[in-house]
Amino acid sequence: MGACYKKGELIVWKQVLRGHMHILVTGGAGFIGSHLAERLILDGHTVTVLDDLSTGQLSNLAALTGQRGFEFVEGTILDRPLVAKLVEPADVVFHLAAAVGVKLIMDEPSRSILTNVAGTENVLDAALQNKAHTFIASSSEVYGKTTKFPFREDDDLTIGATRNLRWSYACAKTLDEFLALAHARESGLPVTVLRFFNTTGPRQTGRYGMVLPNFVRSALEGAPLMVHGTGEQSRCFGHVADVVEAMCRLMISPGAQGEVFNIGTDQEVTIHSLAAQVIEAAGSGSEIRMVPYDQVYPEGFEDMQRRLPDVSKLERVTGFRPMLPLRRIIDDIIADVRVPTTA
Repeated sequence: MGACYKKGELIVWKQVLRGHMHILVTGGAGFIGSHLAERLILDGHTVTVLDDLSTGQLSNLAALTGQRGFEFVEGTILDRPLVAKLVEPADVVFHLAAAVGVKLIMDEPSRSILTNVAGTENVLDAALQNKAHTFIASSSEVYGKTTKFPFREDDDLTIGATRNLRWSYACAKTLDEFLALAHARESGLPVTVLRFFNTTGPRQTGRYGMVLPNFVRSALEGAPLMVHGTGEQSRCFGHVADVVEAMCRLMISPGAQGEVFNIGTDQEVTIHSLAAQVIEAAGSGSEIRMVPYDQVYPEGFEDMQRRLPDVSKLERVTGFRPMLPLRRIIDDIIADVRVPTTA
């Protein structure tokens, strides 16, 4: 082949050539994790999911129950011996388990910090034993108050004051990234950091403040769509199918090791416009109602006007760029919410 790979990269490519890997997905009963687990099983891999079901749901894994090569383990990433046991046979680890959602972080900041930092430390330490390629889920939150657009992976980060607990999640995720990259430098652990930007789609719950499923449910019920703040803040919403495709491509890309990647789309929409598009797509008579932040979140909440990723690095390494349009995302969530569930 004429290529020269480092030891960790060579291990991964031997596994790729075999066409089969044992993959651990922490938080695999959650929104992104369950979609990823389905894709990995479809691609012929063996998948173990670890989830404590605090935010994930077994119903998300219904399509995988009883399938050959799939195992679900109920447990927490804070259980260090359990994490070590499950990581030991894994070729690849997708560490997605975390306390997520701005509302949850604001309501339970101390528990969120513990879960996001100590859990990641447990996963990374366990992965050192067999040098499993470990993907660490980070967030666009780490960019904080940065006003240089679009956000590039090597940009400086600007986080708010510690008295504003809204920033505790960003700080915890930043520390996760530092831990992962430190292991890569000190021990040669193959790691990749994934900075997710507003991933959405079927199965996402609005329970923790996720805006699109909340808008869709309100529109289908004919209830007002609550837009926080001015509604002029903009976000980029990526379809979970695109996100999973990016993750699977990074898994088999030697150039992904030791790197940080923005994962999302660069198509912006204001939250007010998003609400209007949901109402139109749902054929709803709902109104849009503006709600001040202080009526929704406790003291210490700040919002960012824009979050715009540069995804050129992802495209350069994988040959893939998330492109599914917002209308497709909205339609898929509407179809999902309209289906009666027992969960």
